Amino acid sequence: MFCFQCQQTAHNTGCEGKAGVCGKKCDTANYQDELTSGLIGLSRAVQSAKPTKESDELIITGLFTTITNVNFYNDTIIDLIDKVAREKEKIAADTKNYDVRDIWEDDEDIRSLKSLILFGLRGMAAYAYHAFALGFTDPEVTSFFYEGLCAIGEDYDVDTLFPLVLKTGEVNFKCMALLDSANTESYGTPVPTEVPLTIEKGPFIVVSGHDLHDLELLLEQTKDKGINIYTHSEMLPAHGYPGLKKYKHLKGNFGTAWQSQQSEFHNIPGPILFTTNCLMPVRQSYSDRVFTTSVVSYPDLVHIGEDKDFTPVIEKALECGGYKEDEHMKGINDGSTVTTGFAHGTVLSSAGAIIDLIKKGKIRHFFLIGGCDGAAPGRSYYTEFAKLTPMDTIILTLACGKYRINDLDLGHIDGFPRILDMGQCNDAYSAIKVALALADAFECDVNDLPLSLVLSWYEQKAVCILLTLLSLGIKNILLGPTLPAFISPNVLNILVEKYNIGPISSPEEDLKKILG
Repeated sequence: MFCFQCQQTAHNTGCEGKAGVCGKKCDTANYQDELTSGLIGLSRAVQSAKPTKESDELIITGLFTTITNVNFYNDTIIDLIDKVAREKEKIAADTKNYDVRDIWEDDEDIRSLKSLILFGLRGMAAYAYHAFALGFTDPEVTSFFYEGLCAIGEDYDVDTLFPLVLKTGEVNFKCMALLDSANTESYGTPVPTEVPLTIEKGPFIVVSGHDLHDLELLLEQTKDKGINIYTHSEMLPAHGYPGLKKYKHLKGNFGTAWQSQQSEFHNIPGPILFTTNCLMPVRQSYSDRVFTTSVVSYPDLVHIGEDKDFTPVIEKALECGGYKEDEHMKGINDGSTVTTGFAHGTVLSSAGAIIDLIKKGKIRHFFLIGGCDGAAPGRSYYTEFAKLTPMDTIILTLACGKYRINDLDLGHIDGFPRILDMGQCNDAYSAIKVALALADAFECDVNDLPLSLVLSWYEQKAVCILLTLLSLGIKNILLGPTLPAFISPNVLNILVEKYNIGPISSPEEDLKKILG
């Protein structure tokens, strides 16, 4: 195997041998490469004919399946490979696949740019998948999946590939807007909500991943059954949506970010439902209580199919019985509650007050501190950075990286909490909308705003968000805890020269550089 698509890749060069750092075995990695090769073949077929509803769904599902920590089960990947092959034969039988492994052996700059496109497409597919689950699609977004995959299989030079890298980010902005519309039209505009970290006694189910539609279906099936529902990791923002808040048995949040699940789920007296990615190899102490659905799959775990009948999960919750007494859990910084729900609709409804505070000098600077979390010790940087920010600054946060800081009490500025949780990783869209609105209000470029982006990354959804920021011309991004292994020195130089993107150093040094 060879894989270097996530931040934890071995030695920051690539995972090889029998298994990756994420726990993905070599045969699984190779099947995922074969699936990607088939998706490129299917995209080529569509160029000479027409896409079908089935090909659109296969492209999005197939790309999502290859994201880090989504699918560890060879049988489901092989089944997808077969479906892709059959659909390609129906559309244009003589179309050849492209062996994606050729990329890993290519010129390092070509490899770097094609990897940025491929990994960006994988991340974007996750957002498109969630929107599709709620009945929302965008022909431009769907069309670009085919275009981007075809480009990966072509013998393009750097000058041709770099604009496609930026186009990936540009289209992802449309995809995040699509998902934002899907979520808000389905569940309402998020509102600020304080969420307890205490697990009440009695039967409960923990829901992890990102899919709000799956959570809604589970809430419907569990109402009046005496079972409480708790979010985990990136499902936390669900508490801010009025359409989900109405369920009184949606009680709180279990634990912290995804990388702590193996310890936090140890001997848990209730089941866990994984709706999307961020599943880690499952330990024996809770393996009989883990269920998967959607694109998530793992050997020997019960999978809830397309019928979305969560009866096995419900029965397991009643069997386990939950905690005998309330279990008081804590955040990473020992906090007992967290607050979410500060999406762009809520923040921009107070735009006038925020602009007034900026003009009065009460808000000096904004920081976006967020992104993917992970297990690397260097990620404590983000907690320390947040603690060091001055009292006249506001922190926007999102994605699971927020767990490094979201239980801190950093005070308020005239009623505004200094930490505003904007939601899931796709809610980077909210942060961008707020930044663009402030730029309009002050009649300046986004890069002239008192706004600094201090981002953490782990997997491919973070890649497509970074590409979106670059496509919008946003500069001076600090990225950590390490730079991606798939970025070649020459491509990095281009990014530094055009966008002044750079690695984090120390919280003290970076704050001094930003604020002077």
